Amino acid sequence: MHVPDGFLDAPTSLATGVVAAAGIAVALKGARRELDDRTAPMAGLVATFVFAAQMIKFPVGAGTSGHLLGGALAVALVGPWSAVLCLSVVLLVQALLMADGGITALGTNITLLGLVTVVVGWATITVLRRLLPRRVGLVPVAAAVGGLLSVPAAALVFALLFAVGGQAPVDLSAVVAAMVGWHVLIGLGEAAITGLVVASVVATRPDLVHAARPFLEARTLVIRDGVVR
Repeated sequence: MHVPDGFLDAPTSLATGVVAAAGIAVALKGARRELDDRTAPMAGLVATFVFAAQMIKFPVGAGTSGHLLGGALAVALVGPWSAVLCLSVVLLVQALLMADGGITALGTNITLLGLVTVVVGWATITVLRRLLPRRVGLVPVAAAVGGLLSVPAAALVFALLFAVGGQAPVDLSAVVAAMVGWHVLIGLGEAAITGLVVASVVATRPDLVHAARPFLEARTLVIRDGVVR
C-alpha cells in the first residue's frame, strides 16, 4: 500500500504530511505513559517484526500493491501511541533506504499505515474488550478483528485521498475496487498473523501485552489461610 511520489498532488500530500506530523507529535507525548524499562524493548521488537512483514507484498492492480500493515498488531502489543511511533520509524527507514514509498508521500504513508490502522485497530480492540467476556485469552481475538478491519479501512482512506488529489491516469472506480477488494483478503491474512502473534505473547508474557493490561490490573487476589485463590 506504500504510496509513491507523484501519485497524489502537492496539496493533498502536504495536507497528509501535516496530519502525520501532528499525529507523531501527540504520540511522542502519549508514548511516555506507555513505555518503561520493561516495555520499551517490546516496541523495538514490534517495529522489527512489522518491518519484516511489510516486505511481503501482493500486487492488487491499478498500479498499486498491498502488504501486511501491522497496525493492529502493534497497538495490541505496545499501545496506540507507541504503535504510531513504531510504524512511523518503519516507514521512514523504508522510504529513505529502500525506496519503498516516496519521500514526498511519507506523510501520506504515515497517515494511512501509521495512523488509520492504529486508530481502527485500537478502536476495535477497545469495543470488543467491553463486549466480550473479560478474559485475557480473548485479547488475541479482539486484535485479530482489529487487524481484519484496519487493512480495508486504510485502503478506503487511500481511495478517498486519490479521489481528492489523484494524479495517476487511473480510473477512480478501478482504484477503489482494487484497493478495498484486495485488501479485504489481505486483511484476513493480517488477522490470522495478528491473532497468532498476540496469542503467543499472551500465553507466555501477558504482562507485556498492552491490550491485556486492563484485565490483569482488574484481577484481585484473595488470600485465605495462606493460599492465593
